[in-house]
Amino acid sequence: MVVVGPSGCGKTTVTRQAMARNSALRFSVSCTTRPPRPGERDGVDYHFVDEGHFEQRLERGEFLEHAQVHGNYYGTLKGPVRMAVDAGEVVLLDIDVQGARQVRAAGVDGVFVFMLPPSVEELERRLRGRATDSEAVIMGRLGVAREEMAEASEYDYLVVNENVEQAVEEFLAVVAAERLKRSRSQLVAELNLSS
Repeated sequence: MVVVGPSGCGKTTVTRQAMARNSALRFSVSCTTRPPRPGERDGVDYHFVDEGHFEQRLERGEFLEHAQVHGNYYGTLKGPVRMAVDAGEVVLLDIDVQGARQVRAAGVDGVFVFMLPPSVEELERRLRGRATDSEAVIMGRLGVAREEMAEASEYDYLVVNENVEQAVEEFLAVVAAERLKRSRSQLVAELNLSS
């Protein structure tokens, strides 16, 4: 499951709470060159690496998707995603619009969910509430957010995160619906009901 949304919309909060309630969900830990925020842990929230290390892995073709956002690299490693999917887990990729385009272009059989804030004003309030970014970074994030949200209609599902609990419920409903849809397709194929 590819979860996309502007910085500050609550993707990470919603997906973490969803994972706490559904043991089949597995978070794909991305690599990044940005420094950790307070409370973030290497290998849990991100794999924090320097630019040289990231570029070496990129040259070796180890990324399913990657992007440079707000001056830092971000990327999803292919290996861990493949292993989790092979183990029957639902892998959550918390990525940006650029990364989602790359995942689609790679032909990955995924479900694409766009998470939205209730308004741009609320998004700005959340970004400022983090107290981790300069005014220039906040304004840059808001500009990017407007561009990203213009593409929301291209996604399979939209989840508006006005209330975290409701957003988690909606997200888990998407997970359940997609698992049932895929189970039905497999059953039809196994029973040869399509002919």
